[in-house]
Amino acid sequence: MPFTRISLLKGKPPHYLRALSDGLRQALVESFEVPPDDRFQVIDQREPGEPIFDRNYLRGPRSDDFVLFEITAGRPRSVETKAAFYRRLVALLAERPRARPHDVMVVVTTTARDEWSFGGGEAQRIDAA
Repeated sequence: MPFTRISLLKGKPPHYLRALSDGLRQALVESFEVPPDDRFQVIDQREPGEPIFDRNYLRGPRSDDFVLFEITAGRPRSVETKAAFYRRLVALLAERPRARPHDVMVVVTTTARDEWSFGGGEAQRIDAA
């Protein structure tokens, strides 16, 4: 049940944005223990100068095609699962939409069951436990 905010500079065509979304979903299903029908994403396109990032910190160089995936997950994953997910995501995005691996940054945050409501004013994850 992860929720992902995808942030990048404005100007990419719809097919590029869809490829980011589809690649993320595929990597989540294949490598992050997410069911195929679990897809919650928001794409934020920013004006030049709004995303501020170091072009060389820990891995680089990063270009103006830098994209940030902020994933909020409902439960922790193992280190191995996260590492496999990161590798799979950049591999898929390198194929389509041809994103450079150095331009892909991922941040995973986990939350408790009681911090989610999928609608109707209900805490579905608590009620299901």
